[in-house]
Amino acid sequence: MTFKDFDFHPDIEKGIKIAGFKEPSPIQKEAIPIIQDGLDLVGQAHTGTGKTAAFGLPILDKIAKGEIDRALVITPTRELATQVSDELYHLGRFAGIRTLAVYGGVGYGRQIALVHKGVHIVVATPGRLRDLYKKGKIDVFNPEIVVLDEADEMLDMGFLDDVREIFEYIPQNRQTLLFSATMPEPIKELADTLLYNPEYISVVGEDTVKNVDIEQKFYVINENQRDEAVVRLLESENYDKALIFCRMKREVDRLSDYLNALGFNVAGLHGDIEQTDRDAIVKAYRRGETRILIATDVAARGLDIKNVTHVINYHIPFDPQSYVHRIGRTGRAGKQGRAITLVSTEEFRELQRIRKEVGANMQLSTIKVEHSLGDDDINILAQRLDETAIHPQIDKVLSILSDMEQATFIKKALSYILEREVFSDNKIGYDENELESMLNSYEKEQKVSKKRRKRR
Repeated sequence: MTFKDFDFHPDIEKGIKIAGFKEPSPIQKEAIPIIQDGLDLVGQAHTGTGKTAAFGLPILDKIAKGEIDRALVITPTRELATQVSDELYHLGRFAGIRTLAVYGGVGYGRQIALVHKGVHIVVATPGRLRDLYKKGKIDVFNPEIVVLDEADEMLDMGFLDDVREIFEYIPQNRQTLLFSATMPEPIKELADTLLYNPEYISVVGEDTVKNVDIEQKFYVINENQRDEAVVRLLESENYDKALIFCRMKREVDRLSDYLNALGFNVAGLHGDIEQTDRDAIVKAYRRGETRILIATDVAARGLDIKNVTHVINYHIPFDPQSYVHRIGRTGRAGKQGRAITLVSTEEFRELQRIRKEVGANMQLSTIKVEHSLGDDDINILAQRLDETAIHPQIDKVLSILSDMEQATFIKKALSYILEREVFSDNKIGYDENELESMLNSYEKEQKVSKKRRKRR
């Protein structure tokens, strides 16, 4: 199947060709004919599956053919609003279709003026859109198609009441499309309330974590090894763009400062950053000017960045669904991606729960470390050599290596010692045997503690 099978307007086909789209993705194959027929739709699909084009192309086609005049897309975040607006503009520009992103954090004036001037598609966040409708600032904009994008994210961010209020200002004789990665009960209820006899489609199938294009690895480390582990991974991994997830804003700031001080090309993203700065950070990352983005889950919501080759979980996410969303940022469009998770020994059992619940195929790994000796290490080595007695069989070793020059022998002998010295660990993380031994010890301790509690 190709995009020509949808019989799009020639100007829309031109936009598709310039965008480099070859054949429709599963969500596009299923959604586009339904939208073309004018039916309401509930579509379940993860970010990065091509759903913007799935709803965008038939909407653009209807505008290009004069079947409708206006459409509205509601997204949970400013970043996603900008991103969707940009994609729709590029796909519809040859048909002269005008798009506008509407969101908070900037002045009302320009957005209101552009709506009144005449735009075909408004892509907006719920809070700003509700305010504009409530104050009567954009009464002229009456969309014939409305899209709720990333509905579960809007639920998580507390926007459902805003969404319901927005629909009070929108014409009843509309076509409504709802897209969501998950379908919790409040989203099902919202669909029942706002949509008329919708078609239901799902292309989620197996969870994103089962995607064969994502190699998943984890490292069981000591808590004080996190920073060094991230540094070693960034030094050893061949990444195009890396996305590092932290749990808290202060971790984002601290890790960003730390990695920047070491010379890495890093930017941090979280909710306390001003909107203009957030826009600049995302644009720089999207263009590849910044290669490493460190973000919280909330700040990264709705981000759909191409060519993210590595996702690194600095801390394990709070729940299985967050893990699915995080690693789904890589391994897209048939390209290989790698998801890496750092867990402390205390967090390992939580990781096991996530692995079991989402069916993730994660491989235990260690990070090889090439240590350079500091002055303290050298002094310790010198002291140990001075205190070491000569082994009784050293003469046999010397006889076997009698052809080796004395200086070369000394260098090789010392290098052999250095590779095995306890003060120069050559890896970060527990290997399989060490982890098993540690867990067995932990289980024995738990049993002893349980017996003691029973005696009490």
